[in-house]
Amino acid sequence: MAPHPTIQAIIDTSAGSIGGTACVLSGQPFDTTKVKMQTFPKLYRGFFHCFMSTYREGGLRGFYKGTTPAIVANVSENAVLFLSYGLCQDVVRYVSKMDKGAQLSDIQKASAGSLASIFSAMVTCPTELVKCQLQAMHEMEASGKVMTGQRSTPWTVIKTVLKTSGPLGFYQGLTSTIVREMPGYFCFFGAYELCRSKFAQYMGTDKDGIGVLPLMFSGGFGGACLWLVVFPIDCTKSRIQVHALTGKQAGFIKTFTGIIRTEGFTALYSGLTPTLIRTFPANGALFLAYELSRKFMMEAAGA
Repeated sequence: MAPHPTIQAIIDTSAGSIGGTACVLSGQPFDTTKVKMQTFPKLYRGFFHCFMSTYREGGLRGFYKGTTPAIVANVSENAVLFLSYGLCQDVVRYVSKMDKGAQLSDIQKASAGSLASIFSAMVTCPTELVKCQLQAMHEMEASGKVMTGQRSTPWTVIKTVLKTSGPLGFYQGLTSTIVREMPGYFCFFGAYELCRSKFAQYMGTDKDGIGVLPLMFSGGFGGACLWLVVFPIDCTKSRIQVHALTGKQAGFIKTFTGIIRTEGFTALYSGLTPTLIRTFPANGALFLAYELSRKFMMEAAGA
C-alpha cells in the first residue's frame, strides 16, 4: 500500500537530501577543478595542471573551498528535485491519462525529471553562485579583478553580493541554470532509468534487484550523459556567477557568444575532464544513497 502523500513527500525529500550530501563529499575536489578551468581556461594547461596547482596552493583544503554552500546547494537541490520528481511523475500520468501509481516508461520518467528541474533551479542558483565564487576566489585575486587579502568565507561572499547587487544578485545566472537543467535532467533521469532497465533485463530481475555496482554505474552513466549535453551552458553559467564578484554581468546569450568570439568554441568545454571523472563516483554515490535510504524509509512506513 502506498504511504500517505505527506509521508511520501517527506521520504522523497529526505532521500534526496541524503543523496545530495553523498554526492558532494565524493565529488567536491573534481568540481572545484572544473569551476577553476571553466572560469580561467587560459590559466591552466589542463586538468592535471589545475589539480596540482590547487593542491600546491591550498593542500586538500583547497579542493574543499565552497563545500559548505555546495552541500547546502546539493541537499536543497536534490531535496526539491526528488520531491518534485515524484510529483511530476503524477503530472505525467495525468497528461498521459494513466491510472495513479501506474508504472511509467523510461522516457516518461525522463520527462518528469526535466519538469522537476525547473523547481530545483530556483534553489540551486543562489547557492551555486556562492560556491563558484569561493572556488575561483584565488584566480580572481591573482588576475587583479578583486582585492587581494580578503577573507573568503560563505558569509563574506553573501554580504558582498547583497552590498553590490542586492537580493536579486543571487540569481545572476538563473537563465543559464534553467537552460542547463531542463535538457540535462531529461538526459540524467532518462539515461539512469534506461541503464537500470538494461541491467535488469540482462540479469533477469527487476530494477530494484540489480545490486550496488550496477546501480552506481547507472547513476554515473546518467551523470555523464547530463554533462556531455549541457557542459557549454554550465561553463557560461560559471563565468557569469564568478565574474559577478566584479559587478553585474551580461546575460546568458551575450556571455555565451562572447566566449566563442574571443576564446573559441573549445573554451566552452574547459573543465570537462574533471567533470567526467567526478560524475561516476559522485552520481553513483547520489543514487546509491537515494535508493537505499528511500527503500529503508518506504519499508519503515509499511509501503
